[in-house]
Amino acid sequence: MLPRERRTEIINLLAQNEFLELKTLHKDLGISMETLRRDIQQLVKEDLVLKEYGGIRINKEVNGESAIERRLEKHLSEKIEIAKKAVDVIKNGDCIFLDSGSTTLQIAKMLDTKENLTIITNSIPVLVQCINQNHTLVSIGGKVRSSEQSLTQFDFLFNFERLNINKGFFCCSGISVAHGVTDFSFEEVETRRRILEISQEKYLTADSSKIDEVVTAKIGNLNDFDKLISDGKIPEIECKNIKNQGIVIL
Repeated sequence: MLPRERRTEIINLLAQNEFLELKTLHKDLGISMETLRRDIQQLVKEDLVLKEYGGIRINKEVNGESAIERRLEKHLSEKIEIAKKAVDVIKNGDCIFLDSGSTTLQIAKMLDTKENLTIITNSIPVLVQCINQNHTLVSIGGKVRSSEQSLTQFDFLFNFERLNINKGFFCCSGISVAHGVTDFSFEEVETRRRILEISQEKYLTADSSKIDEVVTAKIGNLNDFDKLISDGKIPEIECKNIKNQGIVIL
């Protein structure tokens, strides 16, 4: 089978499956892992597939739907539950950081109940949501990531050391006791690390589907965060393991 034929077959298989593991593709196509990786690298270069931990999925962004727009529809009730808990810990006059993500966007939607906040964010949807809430908005300048509708930091555009953040609310794609807190984008991770260093209180906001997941880039260890704000669906054994890392679960 020619390389183009193999890649077409991979796309056809992905059209029938939301996610395919590399080991499954390796077996079904009857090719070496080295050949498979070359094919995937080319498909990623062509913006046809997205490479994730252990496998690939179709890139729906080619149809005009961004990654964050897709995530907004998933686990919405859990994200609203998380947002309500987050808003409860925010006090009038706080300086807060809202990360780029669908969960923090739900937090932003509820901030009209607060007064005199300073909201620092790298999320374009958060900026749009809060622009008429009579709070002070600070945008972190940098390169625009269209898939996440976010801005990733560059030192020459923003001086992080001058920020004084009372509470930082961070998103992620995976939480693991063994491997820490992870995300897919290295650029997003770098921004989060910088903000983590200067936040007085560090809140990890993630629904229960992220528990025991590990993806590409490490943001930090669980004990780098003070509290995990999640929904009520985390298994008891996982709650115990997380709390043993010194993090409080709300």
